[in-house]
Amino acid sequence: MNNKISEKIGTDHPHFTDLQSFVGSNSNKKVIAIQGLGFVGAVMSLVCANSVSEEYAVIGVDIPTEKSLRRIKLLNEGSFPLVADDPKIDEFFENSIKKGNFYATANPNAFELADVIIVDVNLDVEKKSNNDFSLSKFDVDLANFKFAISTIGKFCKPEALILIETTVPPGTCEKIVKPTLFDEFLKRKLQTNNLLIGHSYERVMPGPEYIDSIRNYPRVYSGINEVSANATEHFLKTIIDVSKCELTRLDSTNATEMAKVLENSYRATNIAFAVEWSRFAEEAGVDLWSIVNAIRVRKTHANLMLPNIGVGGYCLTKDPLLASWSRKNFFGAEDDLKMSVKSVSTNDQMPVYAYKRLKKVFGNLNGLDVAFFGVSYRGGVGDTRFSPVETLYNLVMSDTGKIKLHDPYVKFWEEQNMKVSNEIEEVLNENLDLIIFSTAHDQYNSDNLIQKIMKLSDCNVFDSVGLLSNDQISLLRTKHKVSVLGRSDII
Repeated sequence: MNNKISEKIGTDHPHFTDLQSFVGSNSNKKVIAIQGLGFVGAVMSLVCANSVSEEYAVIGVDIPTEKSLRRIKLLNEGSFPLVADDPKIDEFFENSIKKGNFYATANPNAFELADVIIVDVNLDVEKKSNNDFSLSKFDVDLANFKFAISTIGKFCKPEALILIETTVPPGTCEKIVKPTLFDEFLKRKLQTNNLLIGHSYERVMPGPEYIDSIRNYPRVYSGINEVSANATEHFLKTIIDVSKCELTRLDSTNATEMAKVLENSYRATNIAFAVEWSRFAEEAGVDLWSIVNAIRVRKTHANLMLPNIGVGGYCLTKDPLLASWSRKNFFGAEDDLKMSVKSVSTNDQMPVYAYKRLKKVFGNLNGLDVAFFGVSYRGGVGDTRFSPVETLYNLVMSDTGKIKLHDPYVKFWEEQNMKVSNEIEEVLNENLDLIIFSTAHDQYNSDNLIQKIMKLSDCNVFDSVGLLSNDQISLLRTKHKVSVLGRSDII
């Protein structure tokens, strides 16, 4: 992120002493509370604070963990804690600072001030794997999610709209959210007949279009009844630019919950499909990248996927499992969604295949000096959650023990508890034996970097994300050995 916002601390940034002072300074505005300030909730807060057609006061609420409290402190001091290659994040955050309409807190009393409460908390899947990283077993624990909903029920206004954005197993709004809120309302001796519950899943794409993927992308929504659906539609029209994207209402929350996990299950299966074809292409001595691009000219096949190091991030690694778990636990089926579950298992093994390919091409890795270019799960964002790079890193580290890390968006890799360099020159040196392009950051296919690599003495280059162009590959091969995942090394 740019430093321009941080430099304004103590000058333009408003310092609110508590919730009441924040709401008092925004007394003419309706209040939105965002539950969860992670990669979705934090950016959703900015979108709401810069709404299309209505001025809101926005309160971001998170649990009081050490990590969350640090994030809350940064936000209230004028420094956005998430890093992505989207200039609109800086723009929207700076606007919220100027307007003084965004405040972060760990105080659940924020919910009693809110007219709209948006749920953006995590819901994890517990996966167990075999020795080959294939999926052996999985389970969904809804306890933390239910606690989050219960917390809202303890504090919220009875007429507040509660909008679920968290990706959940189909059936969750009807079987978990609604009865949990009912129970809390009854404890407070409140009427439940006016309870408003909507569901509208986000399609957030961290990276260069982070903000637009929330604000300018088509939305699907529903409610537990018509009144809830109408309230959800009215609210969404105030924060989403409906001149650029459609709002689609489905008949029930079961339907919209299924729509989200079906979207991601389709994408995960599409990726898994590309895995076996990448191996076939390498065996047949062809370039799968050029083949797929040739096929993509057909509109019906434009979303055919390309080979990669693996699937990461918070959605594709688990959403098909949420659907399968729901089928058996909420709706009484005996069988899993077998193809969807298999796709997750196949994708989990992709870094293992990349490792095997690496050793097949370059031989024994023992004692080699290795540099990983990229640790985040996708290009243009500093998100390392469930990054496939982690598995490949661990496998390579078990061989060599000497790895340098670079990522322009990540300074500290939490999952590995280690620092990451943001300076290319700190990683490139004459002693490097192997460079692995492991994340498709735009900075990595610059001609400037290619020229720096050309200045190194003999060095192996492994492109696991299809980052390099044909011309760059040809140039590098005049001096170094280069291999690209999904592409024969004889072309």
